[in-house]
Amino acid sequence: MRRNKLALYLHLVWATWDRLPLITPEMERRLYRSIASEACDKGCKVLALNGMADHVHLVVSFPTTLTIADLAKQVKGVSSHFANEVLSPATQFKWQGSYGAFTVSRWDLDKIIQYVKRQKEHHAANDLWPEWEDAFEEIKRTDVKPPV
Repeated sequence: MRRNKLALYLHLVWATWDRLPLITPEMERRLYRSIASEACDKGCKVLALNGMADHVHLVVSFPTTLTIADLAKQVKGVSSHFANEVLSPATQFKWQGSYGAFTVSRWDLDKIIQYVKRQKEHHAANDLWPEWEDAFEEIKRTDVKPPV
C-alpha cells in the first residue's frame, strides 16, 4: 500500500503588543507550554520554541490539513487567553495582530532550530538574522493616491 510522504516545516515569529516586554521570566515557561500544547493539538510537531520578552519564535512540522493562518490564530489566541486568565500578569497580555511565517527546507531545518533555541544568546551578542526577527512587514502602497 502506498501513502503520501509529506515533510512541511514552518518558522513562525510574532511579537507582543507594541513590542512591550510582556513575557516575564516568571511566565515564560508556562506561556511556551501553552503555545506548544495548542500547536500539538492542531496536529503540529514542535521542533523549537523560544523568544525574548517581546517576541516568540516557533518552528513546527505541520499537516497539510492546517493553514498557516489558522495555526497562528490559534496559538496566539489560546496563549494570550492563558496568560491573562491563568498567569494573571500585572498588565493585560496581548499579541500584535501580525506575524511572520517562513517555510523551511529540510536542509536548513537544523540551522533554524538552533537559531531559535539560542534566541537569548543571539540577542545578547547582537548576532541576529533580521529576516527571521521581523513579525510583520510594512506595506507601502504605491497604487493608492493621497487624498486631494
